[in-house]
Amino acid sequence: MFTIDMNSDLAESFGAYRIGNDESILQYITSANLACGFHASDPVVMAKSVKLCKENHVAVGAHPGFPDLQGFGRRNMVIPPEEVKAMVMYQIGALDVFCRANGLTMQHVKPHGALYNMAGKDYALAQAVCEAVAEVNPELILMAQAGSQLQKAAEELHLTVAKEIFADRAYEEDGSLVARSKPGAMITDEDEAIRRVITMVREGKTTAITGKEIPIQADTVCVHGDGEKALLFVQKLRKAFLSEGITVQKLVN
Repeated sequence: MFTIDMNSDLAESFGAYRIGNDESILQYITSANLACGFHASDPVVMAKSVKLCKENHVAVGAHPGFPDLQGFGRRNMVIPPEEVKAMVMYQIGALDVFCRANGLTMQHVKPHGALYNMAGKDYALAQAVCEAVAEVNPELILMAQAGSQLQKAAEELHLTVAKEIFADRAYEEDGSLVARSKPGAMITDEDEAIRRVITMVREGKTTAITGKEIPIQADTVCVHGDGEKALLFVQKLRKAFLSEGITVQKLVN
């Protein structure tokens, strides 16, 4: 039997700025990665988002990022590992308060944007992120790309890893994501994106941007909730999983 978790990066509105279509997206996903105030979100948005997750029976995860509100956490930053560790712990703790207030147990942690990508290649940074997670709660699941330094560091600390794939991103031959600044980094054709995801889940492989077939592992698929057609895409992907006999369910630790 094939199973997959569907996750989405949410709670990214803040102040007077509204980003995404969270209330609708939550009807179709199983895990939500909620921004924790550094790259996006604020206390009011976090509180509301956790309640919405509870109402929709969606698992809650922290989505910590660099302190880069203007750059939406997508700009690389040079920060010492010990400082990154403290930042990640701080953000997990902030979201956990709202989980506890709603009688929920946090399921996972997924680093955001540049932090996710940099930790995927920099072991010292990955170790800092994973130590933060392990010291806050070793039962938390860490979402990471298969084969990344983030996965390696997590496994060395005996954290459970959910290997993540992306529906709308192209891959390099080493399994890393193609940088957004490069042509072809984003998969804009919805049907192609869905075909790629189905192949990754059922066959454990995908085609890199070079045309080479590469192996890939999939426990959870990220579907972005802030695109113009995000809701329609999530609906179509969920329907495709059903027709392919793929069960959509929360992560199991």
